[in-house]
Amino acid sequence: RTDDKLAAAVDSIGPLVGDGGSIRHIVADVTVEEQIAAAVEFASLPTGGLGILFANAGGSFHMGAIPDADVDALRATVDVNLIGTMLTIKAAVPAMRSNGGGSIVGMSSGAGAFPHRYLWAYGASKAGIDMLCRSAAEELGGDGIRVNSVQPGIVDDELMSFITAGGPLLDNYLDGMPLGRVGTVEDIAEAVRFLAGPESSWITGVNLAIDGGHHLRAGADYGLLFE
Repeated sequence: RTDDKLAAAVDSIGPLVGDGGSIRHIVADVTVEEQIAAAVEFASLPTGGLGILFANAGGSFHMGAIPDADVDALRATVDVNLIGTMLTIKAAVPAMRSNGGGSIVGMSSGAGAFPHRYLWAYGASKAGIDMLCRSAAEELGGDGIRVNSVQPGIVDDELMSFITAGGPLLDNYLDGMPLGRVGTVEDIAEAVRFLAGPESSWITGVNLAIDGGHHLRAGADYGLLFE
């Protein structure tokens, strides 16, 4: 949604693009169907087809106990995560059919696979993404379109730095991980690259945990932020 951030990303990634490749950007809000349709059309030019879609936009606008729920914040969370992903997939399907198939990867979360206390609104919206991706995988397989999702654990990025900087919640996360470390952006990117590429050509309908084994134990307790 922010032109300056997109332009900076293009500048950063540009030197990595090989001969014959190119990179461009377009501003869009995934909760606005007309904008995401325009973005997919932009990405499909000049070939008229689309090979890869990573539905990565998301956010959390609600945290707290269920009896104290802010309905507007809940709706905003579902809108950007679940509805936004659905609209993105919806817009991409015709272009992928024109391409003869493709790979869609949805951005879910470990919070959508097992409970994280007080993070239930975000978790419920992410669980919806997992079911959406499985349903789309079943429906679109005949078109040669594969659909999977990834379920990251705690990742040391700009959105989670208030946790990864240290404190009781980070300790709670680490206690729940057999591998005992937070994730990196590269950990997630490598998994998405695998699901997007030909190496995973016989994989569809998978919700892949990338969380240091966190899913084997208990979810994080976001109530620690309120103490």
